[in-house]
Amino acid sequence: MAIDRMMQPGSDTDGQQEQEFELSLRPKTFAEYIGQDRLKKNLQLAITAAKKREEPVDHVLLYGPPGLGKTTMASVIANEMGAQIRITSGPAISRAADLASLLTNLQDGDILFIDEIHRLARSVEEVLYSAMEDFKLDIVLGKGPNAKSLRLDLPQFTIIGATTRTGALAAPLRDRFGILHRLEFYTHDDIQSIIRRSADILDVNIKDNADKTIATRSRLTPRIANRLLKRVRDYADVNGDGIIDQSIAQSALKLLEIDEIGLDPADRQLLAAIIDNHSGGPVGVETLAALTGDERSTIEDFLEPYLLQIGYLERTPRGRKVTTRAYKHLNKQPPTSANETDQNTLL
Repeated sequence: MAIDRMMQPGSDTDGQQEQEFELSLRPKTFAEYIGQDRLKKNLQLAITAAKKREEPVDHVLLYGPPGLGKTTMASVIANEMGAQIRITSGPAISRAADLASLLTNLQDGDILFIDEIHRLARSVEEVLYSAMEDFKLDIVLGKGPNAKSLRLDLPQFTIIGATTRTGALAAPLRDRFGILHRLEFYTHDDIQSIIRRSADILDVNIKDNADKTIATRSRLTPRIANRLLKRVRDYADVNGDGIIDQSIAQSALKLLEIDEIGLDPADRQLLAAIIDNHSGGPVGVETLAALTGDERSTIEDFLEPYLLQIGYLERTPRGRKVTTRAYKHLNKQPPTSANETDQNTLL
């Protein structure tokens, strides 16, 4: 499988090296891909059927919180299909002409992966409709009364879209994907297996349940697990003999201010802002953004999903609300009303 990555303007050598480093940790087949068993089973069925019919696999939409492996899964699909994959993103396709250039350079069976597909411009989406459904490209030549419409035949290709906000996709675009799947948070056992696999690839000696210590603080997310593993490896190289044991792992994670359930200073600041300034909530996300200094998208896409998953935060019609669990974790006394609410919920 060949990968053609469309580099963004301003990419530097360090960024390319970091991308190459990340790629080295990514699985290339379903057999190597740890976790997401339900998704893998469904995709394997679709790929086997497509190969049997000697046609491209149907268009695929992968959605879910960041860091769960959407880009990796797209590469695995391409490998399993024996297809070339071109990688780009929604913001990089700013005009219909950009999309036309990409599509006309594809070959039969190729895969076009569009990350952050929800950020495609509406004018680009409209060009994509007929391309996905009929493999036709409609181009308008000229302007005004002399404008002419030209329809070009496209090769039989597959689009794989990835998004953290499936609700932000226009319904006509979403409906043109034949396969839609959500990537779920991983289990602690899966994350521990991913850490062991990455440690083998990086030639890192990890022992004494250090992999479990890192896994419990990885927010159930492979990208974060690999990032923490690399930072702990750095700490072990500088402050030890390069071997990661439980003591080294705990010291490194303490330095990074990652607590025992994976919360970092930004998470704790968000929870504390709701508790200290709004008595635990509810409070609107725009107010939270002003209090914490974070963008609304940062709160919604990066901070909230895990806090919601572990039951430390609730979304209500009136805004965000901290749960009793979060109070206890931050060693704060919950208000009486919060205790009564939780007891009534249990009843």
